[in-house]
Amino acid sequence: MTLDLRGVPCPLSFVRTKLRLEQIPTGEKLTVWLDGGEAIEQVPNSLMVEGHIIHSLTEQDGFYELIVQRS
Repeated sequence: MTLDLRGVPCPLSFVRTKLRLEQIPTGEKLTVWLDGGEAIEQVPNSLMVEGHIIHSLTEQDGFYELIVQRS
């Protein structure tokens, strides 16, 4: 499942990611597309604080791809 949050400002990008994670089963992974800047600085850290597992964070062509597993 991919959640495209390009163009969505922080903290709304974190809130939308958190809500989507709540809709998937524990242990499932979610791919999130984020813009650089504040979103990429805040979202992964906030998800880790919530207890979720960050599998990867890679720069793509003009955005970042975050793969997170629901804990």
